[in-house]
Amino acid sequence: MLRVETVHDILLIEDNPDARETVRLLLELEGYRVAAAETGEQGIQLARDKAFAIGLIDIGLPDLDGYTVAQRIRAGGGTGLVLIALTGYSDPDDVRRARAAGFDAHLVKPVDPDTLTKTLTDITSGRR
Repeated sequence: MLRVETVHDILLIEDNPDARETVRLLLELEGYRVAAAETGEQGIQLARDKAFAIGLIDIGLPDLDGYTVAQRIRAGGGTGLVLIALTGYSDPDDVRRARAAGFDAHLVKPVDPDTLTKTLTDITSGRR
């Protein structure tokens, strides 16, 4: 796996407890600080309360879908936050819909750890 040289704060919004914990642990092992939420509303509130560099957002959340969460974060001033969709939806229309909602990248679950860390490294080094 790639090692990250700088620490970035990440907002992780994922309703599945096992997936949330797995991604959180992976990111923390790579040197990131992670704040996790299990619903869209919780994630939006965290984004309002703290400045994050990156948001990893599941699309299939129980209260709001990830597209709505991304739109609300962007509308609430989260324009500098890099948003990455984490989703099982992978057809070209899903990718277009994610981009239209304000996502900067789209990763399909289950996400490969090396793909996730490479995407984050590329984003944080300006190669996205």
